[in-house]
Amino acid sequence: MLRFIGGHARRGMTEHIKMLALRLMDRFDQHISAHLLLLRYHHNVFNEPYYSGVVGPMGFTGLHGAAFLGIVEIVSVVLDMKKWDINATDSTGSTALTWAAGRGKQEIVKILLEREDVNPNQVDTQYGRTPLMWAVRKGHSEVVKILLERGGVYPNQTEAKYSRTLLWRGAENGQHEAIRMLLEREDVNPNKTITKDGQTPLTWAAENGQGEVVKILLEREGVDPNQTDTKYGRTPLSWAARNGHSGTVKMLLARGDVNPDQADTAFGLTPLSLAAANGHWGVVKMLLE
Repeated sequence: MLRFIGGHARRGMTEHIKMLALRLMDRFDQHISAHLLLLRYHHNVFNEPYYSGVVGPMGFTGLHGAAFLGIVEIVSVVLDMKKWDINATDSTGSTALTWAAGRGKQEIVKILLEREDVNPNQVDTQYGRTPLMWAVRKGHSEVVKILLERGGVYPNQTEAKYSRTLLWRGAENGQHEAIRMLLEREDVNPNKTITKDGQTPLTWAAENGQGEVVKILLEREGVDPNQTDTKYGRTPLSWAARNGHSGTVKMLLARGDVNPDQADTAFGLTPLSLAAANGHWGVVKMLLE
């Protein structure tokens, strides 16, 4: 129904359409349309804000719905016609901005950020993520850019679980554009670790063979290529060698500040020992040279 009204709004926002939109958006979380919308969404996503069958879309206002669907015309008009709590949260702790950012609705994000009373750093209660974290995780680079250009957005804020930073999350998901934008900022700490095992974004990328991410991170001044994790005391080179990521090993060895003989603290194994133990003979040859 919101999409239907939005279609009419694009052809011209009359007073009748405005009243229809407001009527539908009032107490929207009690409408069957909201339940059907989010039920369908719940079955097509993974690791996103979601609603259990017991709780339902409580607090999912009409503004949430319009932001979720990206209906620019309705959001613009209803914000002028009614005093909405723009930071109101639904039963997942998500604001309208959270939904818009996570779903890549950049025009909605722009409209909401123009409001002085919007909180761009509000975390949801389900995952402890800000709108910017959702945009980075989902790879919506244009939304990331819009949010980072807005004053007061915290690029070093961490998720509640494991204390993952935005940069770490971008590295984990191979979001190259988001990583580049974050690294351009002086207030982003590229060596910040997560609490689970003390890995930096570089350590994780090296371990998992994310060569392009490793390259981007190494180009940033101040990145420590020898920083060890807290679980095994291994460097990025050790992890890359252990898992046979020859391209990453080559990039790391090309730097003059990488120690190729640094042993881990858990077992006293060097990158060469780890490569040999796992049968990565190409990496062994590279290290011996």
